[in-house]
Amino acid sequence: MLPSSRKRVLAGIAAVAISALALTACSSQRGGDDETDAATDVDSTFVFAASSDPANLDPAFAQDGETFRVSRQIFEGLVGTVPGTADPAPLLAEDWESAPDGMSHTFTLKEGVTFHDGTPFNAEAVCFNFERWYNWTGLAATEALSYYYGKLFRGYVETPDTAVYKSCTPDGDYSVTIELNQPFAGFIPALSLPAFAMQSPSALEEYAADEIGGTAEAPALSEYGQGHPTGTGPFAFEEWSPGEQLTLTYNEDYWGDKGQIDEIIFRVIDDPTARRQALESGSIDGYDLVGPADSAALEEAGYNMVSRPPFTILYLAFNQAVAELQDIKVREALSYAIDKDALISQVLPEGTQKATQFMPDSVNGWNADVTTYEYDPQKAKDLLAEAGYDESNPLTLDFNYPVNVSRPYMPDPEQIFTVLSSQLNEVGVVTNPITDAWNPDYLDKITGTANHGIHLLGWTGDYNDTDNFVGVFFGGESAEWGFNNPELFAALSQARGVSSLDEQTALYEDINEQVAEFIPGVPLAHPAPTLAFAPRVESFPASPVNDEVFNEIVLTE
Repeated sequence: MLPSSRKRVLAGIAAVAISALALTACSSQRGGDDETDAATDVDSTFVFAASSDPANLDPAFAQDGETFRVSRQIFEGLVGTVPGTADPAPLLAEDWESAPDGMSHTFTLKEGVTFHDGTPFNAEAVCFNFERWYNWTGLAATEALSYYYGKLFRGYVETPDTAVYKSCTPDGDYSVTIELNQPFAGFIPALSLPAFAMQSPSALEEYAADEIGGTAEAPALSEYGQGHPTGTGPFAFEEWSPGEQLTLTYNEDYWGDKGQIDEIIFRVIDDPTARRQALESGSIDGYDLVGPADSAALEEAGYNMVSRPPFTILYLAFNQAVAELQDIKVREALSYAIDKDALISQVLPEGTQKATQFMPDSVNGWNADVTTYEYDPQKAKDLLAEAGYDESNPLTLDFNYPVNVSRPYMPDPEQIFTVLSSQLNEVGVVTNPITDAWNPDYLDKITGTANHGIHLLGWTGDYNDTDNFVGVFFGGESAEWGFNNPELFAALSQARGVSSLDEQTALYEDINEQVAEFIPGVPLAHPAPTLAFAPRVESFPASPVNDEVFNEIVLTE
């Protein structure tokens, strides 16, 4: 039978979604009756402004929101999410049963589903995908590419001692059992990630999906990843002109409701002002990551606004590969130098919440009594002096941030940098700004190399599990953070394998305190991302984890 979620339901999120988001769709599943399939007299082309190109059309080799937005239209996983929340729900798996020890999970699959190339979705296809991920080697098995698999499944065929995955066995055509080498309490909700979507085995093989060239710093996309993504979703790939737009068309063989949209165009507009102007001119139907200054004006002008409930974290990270940042007094000083309230009021959207730890308070294990470093510039100066820095010998740090991009947790990186660097300068820290384009340069530099200093990054939660926040950030050695903390790594490894929610809660509360005392960075805020739509968009399936599939959009003209 379908298990209940391990996590408490995001009741607060759901309540906000129901009461405040007038545009949120109410359908509880993607398939169902045919009411939305009825012909309606609307423009069936929907144009959405993306802030950047997708990094890769193969979601297994991606980790960014723009890639996943496109992927959710093309691909589906075994598990989806309950609308308005981050909790797991059936998708390509109609239900599942997990063993009491969490070491095996049996899925009953939806029947009659085909991939876009006409091949069947069945148990063999599921096992092909799981075996594909596990058997990656070389460049494919690096953090720069298979980020999510490496973080959550902890190992590949060449590192079986650490790997979570053990085997996949078909039990007929429409039942499959996944066995694990070690408990992973977040296994079921993790499968809702686009990185673990089901892809056509035939297309993956035909277009050499795993033949990745280049280097970890500059990987070259496979033929599949450039132009042949093949899933089971409501929309199929049509064409991609990088830097301009990507086009999807409706999958006539889709198993679920059609909806009103026959064609989606993701138009790349990296400048926030240009996105707003495109909406006002009528050349697009909607866009994400609306700037705080634009929201009120657009709403007053009659555009439909949707704010997602905050399920994000924006942080300033300290790369401890930099010698100066290995001194905890320096990290503590930098923490006291940051005025989070000023940052939020000056440049972050309405509804943003101040962060005290690296996950929002709706996630299990959030610690109300965690150690905090409230804004205290004099204390920051005193700590820097204790560490050996003063006006004659100032602490000088590279400050990396991306340009020409907006993220749900970071709507305007340039403005955020300006505020934070000014606050650091006030306590005597000299910052050298270093900028890179978001995709692929910035992400590759931050997550794949040690060549960076303090830097801006963040996260939109993928599903309701504590490990998806602190476990992803601090579960093992990472090029982003540059530290080795075996005690923290071991604590996170233990917590992710505990099946009892009560036991997990206490463990994660302790872990959040451990992180706070170690000071790997400054958790800044939980921004509330806002979308804007043309008046013809009556309903949009807003999701705290961006699980928004466009066949659920309702149009009036």
